[in-house]
Amino acid sequence: MIILGVDPGLTCTGWGLVAKAGSRLSHVANGQIRTDIKLTMAERLVQLDAALTEVILAHRPDSGAVEEVFVNVNPQSTLKLGQARGVAMLSLARSGMPVAEYPTKVIKKALVGTGGADKKQIQHMLKVLLPGVKLAGEDASDALAVAITHANMLGSHR
Repeated sequence: MIILGVDPGLTCTGWGLVAKAGSRLSHVANGQIRTDIKLTMAERLVQLDAALTEVILAHRPDSGAVEEVFVNVNPQSTLKLGQARGVAMLSLARSGMPVAEYPTKVIKKALVGTGGADKKQIQHMLKVLLPGVKLAGEDASDALAVAITHANMLGSHR
């Protein structure tokens, strides 16, 4: 089973793919999608959808998961993040795959053991869980963490 994790953002959306065979996980691919800040909001959302659709068509994941929106101090930032998240969920769902959502604290706890883990701890655990992985950036590593969390949750529901 191939699982796609997405860490949504309007400026940069991370994506990460893992393969699950029994209890074994392996890295498939990861990357980041950057939208052009000179474009309108609608054009940036179209850019994000097109790029995520390319990832989906290239890798044909069986299941997907998206990180839930956290509330920023700036309501405008939260709104933009929510719009990017909506596009991410639409892109995944439109392909026919089931889509799960996980809060940031659940993802951190699933990977590191504490909901208060920082980015360095997440990246360290990714290197332990996916030996030899080359991370495309912070957003890509967060997306791989989402994919791994979903892979583990799938296993616990059976």
